[in-house]
Amino acid sequence: MNSDQVKGSVKDVAGKVQRKVGEAIGSTEQQVKGAATQIEGKAQKAVGNAKETFKDVHATTRKI
Repeated sequence: MNSDQVKGSVKDVAGKVQRKVGEAIGSTEQQVKGAATQIEGKAQKAVGNAKETFKDVHATTRKI
């Protein structure tokens, strides 16, 4: 697991919490900010996943 995967997961969870708090207090602004943070987190995690996949493929092909 690399730093982008970890940071992305943290942002995703933080965004989910912010969105749920926004729902609980009736704040559309907080819901939107939370959703945006979740999207940012998912994107960062996807970048981390791609880096990890590339690293794994590269390591596998070097063994051949």
